[in-house]
Amino acid sequence: MEVKSQIQIPRVNLGSQGLEVSVLGFGCGGLSGMLNAPLPHEEGCNIIKEAYNRGITFFDTADIYGNKHHNEIMIGKALKQLPREKIQLATKFGIIVSENFQFGVKGTPEYVRECCEASLKRLEVDYIDLYYQHRVDTSVPIEDTMGELKKLVEEGKIKYIGLSEASVDTIRRAHRIHPITALQMEYSLWSREIEDEIIPLCRELGIGIVAYSPLGHGFFGGKAVVESLPNESLLVGHPRFKDENLEKNKVIYARLANLAEKHGCIPPQLALAWLLHQGKDIVPIPGTTKVENLDKNIESLSVKLSDDDLKEICDCVPADEVAGEREVSALSKYAWKFANTPKKI
Repeated sequence: MEVKSQIQIPRVNLGSQGLEVSVLGFGCGGLSGMLNAPLPHEEGCNIIKEAYNRGITFFDTADIYGNKHHNEIMIGKALKQLPREKIQLATKFGIIVSENFQFGVKGTPEYVRECCEASLKRLEVDYIDLYYQHRVDTSVPIEDTMGELKKLVEEGKIKYIGLSEASVDTIRRAHRIHPITALQMEYSLWSREIEDEIIPLCRELGIGIVAYSPLGHGFFGGKAVVESLPNESLLVGHPRFKDENLEKNKVIYARLANLAEKHGCIPPQLALAWLLHQGKDIVPIPGTTKVENLDKNIESLSVKLSDDDLKEICDCVPADEVAGEREVSALSKYAWKFANTPKKI
């Protein structure tokens, strides 16, 4: 008989605009084949329901996840079996993939509206709680993109606005048009670039931070270390999971595993606990296709760390020793450091 975690998942304010979420969210992209084979809708819906039953109410998707919008459609089916008013649903727009798998980004006002309307239909909902621009279109002034998002808020189609992988200048300018509730950024033990500029800016402006890939695309859960990567996984081509980079990064994993044993937990729990101790304004959204891993992630909430512990963990994973670029080459040019937009004339 399956025993689910008995840990109570606290709730926190995400940003200063009134959105309350579970302190641990759920990234749904993996259910549709981001890192593994996609689950059938029924299985994916069951995972989402299990997450909700354990106290997770914050679910993250995007229009790009899965073939033919597989993920949004799946979540729409799951929501039919859950109390909609108790769910905080986040989705995203803005990344375009051509037939030959070339990535592009689009943020024109017309496209913003077109994507929002399409997501509402696929999700079969009347509103989206948190709507992100997935990547910044550097050919469109952020004021134009935000202007349309603001209209969607006024029409009740979205409740809160978010950005993902946005630069300091873009965040400041966007926030002047309409308050940004959350910024979604890659943040984990081996991706800490946002600590110097982005996190202080978000705290200045009252913007919450949603940490995607909080386990380093599953690396701290053992992907490519204690279990091999599926051939269909996008990680096969990821710089940090390739050849000599992977061999160097395995040394980091081994260090963390030793430290986790000292704390009476497993590596993914220690990595998540470290992130949860970085501030109540930071909400990780780990994903999984297995209920047992879901429970293990939730149990990271019971790992208590002192300031000395946190420093020891950081020292165990030195940022300058992580081998390989943070993103696959197709997306690296859309990273936050390059995400400035033209000035509005």
